[in-house]
Amino acid sequence: MTNKDFIAQLLKIFASNPFESLNHKQVSARMGAMDKASRQKVINTILDLADEGVLIGESRGKFRINPQKITDDLLPQNFVIGTLDIRRRSQTYVVPENPEAAEIFVAPNNIGHALHGDTVKIQLFPARKLKQPEGRVVEVMKRAKTQFVGLVEVQRRFAFLIPDLKTMNVDIFIPLESLNGAHNGQKALVEMTDWPDNLNNPVGKVLQVLGNPGENDVEMQSILAEFDFPLSFPAEVEKAAAKITDKITDEEIARRRDFRNDVTFTIDPADAKDFDDALSFRRLDNGNYLVGVHIADVSHYVKPGSAIDCEAYNRATSVYLVDRTIPMLPEKLCNNLCSLRPNEDKLCFSAVFEMDDKARVHDRWFGKTVINSNRRFSYEEAQQVIETGEGDLNGEILKLNELAQIMKEERHKTGAINFESVEVKFKLDENAKPIGVYIKEQKEANFLIEEFMLLANRSVAEHVGKTKGKAEARTFVYRVHDEPNPEKLNTFVQFVRKLGYRMNVGNRQLLAKSFNNLFVATEGKGEQNMIDAIAIRTMAKAFYSTDNIGHYGLAFPYYTHFTSPIRRYPDLMVHRLLEHYLEGGKSANKEEYEERCKHASLMERKAVEAERTSVKYKQAEFLSDKIGERFPALISGVSKWGIYAEIEGNKCEGMIPLGDMDDDFYYLDEDNYQVIGRRYGKTYKLGSPVTIEVKRVDMQRKQLDFKLVADDEPMAHSDRRREAKEHRPDRKAKNAGRHDSRHGSPKHKKKSNK
Repeated sequence: MTNKDFIAQLLKIFASNPFESLNHKQVSARMGAMDKASRQKVINTILDLADEGVLIGESRGKFRINPQKITDDLLPQNFVIGTLDIRRRSQTYVVPENPEAAEIFVAPNNIGHALHGDTVKIQLFPARKLKQPEGRVVEVMKRAKTQFVGLVEVQRRFAFLIPDLKTMNVDIFIPLESLNGAHNGQKALVEMTDWPDNLNNPVGKVLQVLGNPGENDVEMQSILAEFDFPLSFPAEVEKAAAKITDKITDEEIARRRDFRNDVTFTIDPADAKDFDDALSFRRLDNGNYLVGVHIADVSHYVKPGSAIDCEAYNRATSVYLVDRTIPMLPEKLCNNLCSLRPNEDKLCFSAVFEMDDKARVHDRWFGKTVINSNRRFSYEEAQQVIETGEGDLNGEILKLNELAQIMKEERHKTGAINFESVEVKFKLDENAKPIGVYIKEQKEANFLIEEFMLLANRSVAEHVGKTKGKAEARTFVYRVHDEPNPEKLNTFVQFVRKLGYRMNVGNRQLLAKSFNNLFVATEGKGEQNMIDAIAIRTMAKAFYSTDNIGHYGLAFPYYTHFTSPIRRYPDLMVHRLLEHYLEGGKSANKEEYEERCKHASLMERKAVEAERTSVKYKQAEFLSDKIGERFPALISGVSKWGIYAEIEGNKCEGMIPLGDMDDDFYYLDEDNYQVIGRRYGKTYKLGSPVTIEVKRVDMQRKQLDFKLVADDEPMAHSDRRREAKEHRPDRKAKNAGRHDSRHGSPKHKKKSNK
């Protein structure tokens, strides 16, 4: 390496975070300068650059870069590439590509034509003492989205789309000739086609008219379109699916291991239509048990490069909204050919285990099979068998549950963290209107299936990933989960300590035990939601990758997704790769599969957001006719804007603005997660029980506003009805005001504060 290259590499480390001070040891470590001579060269170079003013000396031998001294021919250091993150009004940041670099603040007047999620180039401003890094967008390198859903507002000479997306900070100008039949007040899908430098708003055209706001189908389709999920399958995909035969030939059965005489069953939600996994059970002569985890053999029907495969790859996952499933595969496959329905021969890819009474695996086998399920259980039916010991296949279910409980306990002993997500479910009427909200409870039947799926996923990953001797690792699709960031973890530990909870971070097992104890201790308390949410944010996100770093949360060194190829494309990739390697095939192309992993991870995150958005919409709809009604709630969060309260039993969360609490002037005590009345000292703390009244419901923004009610404050039924009428929005007046004030001309249109 030349001296110039050495200097450039060193400066890149400083430039990746211009406001961070580093000493020579930190720089040496990041440059990989491990020997004594290289470390000395780092020291000498730092001192030379400090003498030249390129680096600024800080206390204790630390230095940071001087942006005013760097020229582009030396290093274009004052530019950083990252992702724009618009969180709320006046709070926009760029998250640099370098995961160790600090976030960069961008003021509203410095965003330019960038939108939330865009990949942008930022020019950094000179450092200001005690201020965080700050900069301005100089280039939009890649758009995160070009299609948006929202309300169409038609003026006399032009129209606008008011996007549903909260993070969309501008409306989209639509020429009248580009309305494509959309009328004022309708919801539509619009594509952004241009954004001239001299206009404040992007220009777009209507791609599809979705219908009238408030209609269930329109709102659900809006959510799907907002997250870029297709609303239907292309005609060629449906035709290809229709041509697939449902007959299984004798030749195909002969190529497979036959499990049709083994006791086999499925356990799924009561309303499920696609059964992609089944368990078989057989007692062996040696006293052990042969347990088969049988997964629908989607790869038998969906060939690489086919129309069905390309569409499945693009979707990457099924999406589960409150009232519907948007499948990854056409219905003939997911609900028919590949669904392991009872009393039908079905083709599977299986992981089969010989286990003893202590759930130890003595032998395992992977391969193609044919099964015939004896019984389809719902979770409730299987749970009844576990609790009573009676019912169909009670002996098999009880033994499998016993083995599952042992495996679960062993996982937690070895450091698995018990993250259990709360699932909000709705009772819907014939028009998909929510008439009830409840929390789905996880019981032994759920854990029974989960533990055997975990066993299969882990075992498949071990079979492919573990190498003997000097053998090279084969390309594979792993489900990975990194260790938590130490700074984030320390912040979380300090946070829960203030709430009265202690955590031991001495080693990995103690930390896992602390997390599990914390989740048990906070269950049912007001602070549970916030602690769970912050705990999840503290942890790294799981994703798909060809680079195996293990799964931290599960404490598995090898882990993949093998068990749901009907609804997850990575599982289909795993099936194909496993079959290829079982047949002695060479390692697959790593770069090709890594690109597919990134796409699948991205689409998975979108699906999760779409599902959460549908839940929020239905929660708002559930409370839309309950304005003025009161509910017991727990304070679930505090901020400088207000108190967040969650209604007990249904997880509907709304905000009580501090400005509406008129019995005192309240301020935020951020360190202790509470708000305090300045005059009378009344305190509302995270986790405290309160009574709330539903004050306002914004269906479009999926937001709820609550009002605090004193325990001794009465309200008659007639008062509730009158208050509900007073708070019901007048659509005509609202729209009329918007026409007058929001839009002058396209050029002078002000930005929306969404």
